Amino acid sequence: MISLNLFFIAAIILLGASFGSFINVLIDRLPRKQSIVLPASHCSSCGKPIPFYLNIPILSYLILRGRCRFCGAGIHIHHLLVEIITPMVMLVLYWTFSSSLSQFAKYSTLFLFLIPIFFIDIYHRLILDKLTIPLAVTGLGFALLPNTDISFPEALMTGVVILALLLLIAWLFEKVRHKEGMGGGDIKLLAGLATYLGAFRISFVVFFASVLAVLTAVFISRSRKEGVPFGPFLVVSTFLWLLFGNSFWAWYKSILMPAY
Repeated sequence: MISLNLFFIAAIILLGASFGSFINVLIDRLPRKQSIVLPASHCSSCGKPIPFYLNIPILSYLILRGRCRFCGAGIHIHHLLVEIITPMVMLVLYWTFSSSLSQFAKYSTLFLFLIPIFFIDIYHRLILDKLTIPLAVTGLGFALLPNTDISFPEALMTGVVILALLLLIAWLFEKVRHKEGMGGGDIKLLAGLATYLGAFRISFVVFFASVLAVLTAVFISRSRKEGVPFGPFLVVSTFLWLLFGNSFWAWYKSILMPAY
């Protein structure tokens, strides 16, 4: 059992904030097809390298008040949000899976992929193969570990079936309606999620994501013609299922099969 102590909490906060800083690099560079290694961290406006003492997660943004020290250009707020959200998500997962180090590692890894997918899809309407393919590979890798919650055959079969079924549906939709339905990025994301979650949980995640997307499109979207990216809803629904899925399933079963 993972010991719930201050040392682990502090380590997760520091590690999570550092991962958040790297995730910001992915969010900024992957959609522009730039290297995530070179050049080193620099201001996207003036191009000047950012020294290490001004590249401290969270603190640097607050000290500089969200502006480049050299040219004064604004730094987008998502840099701060990602560096806060990432350790917060890891802390919640640490608390949720406190009985299993392997489960904590598995689902922390999952969200290190899902957080950049969330923001890239919001800002660019893209879900990139450079994130979804490694997502599926790591999901299969975790399924090979002992004491895993999803077996390798289930992870592999669920991912393959989801991928094939959604590709077929998308192809049929395009043939009938003569326009694209679900994007290829969404399909690959779902296949990758399936390798982590398995057949049972992925079905509920898709259901919850669909409900959230419809409600957002109806009540929040400014224009009915404006498309709603589906990726962020899959990310949010996955997080909610990991936290509350077991409780929801127990409640749902109590309705279907009430005790007499």
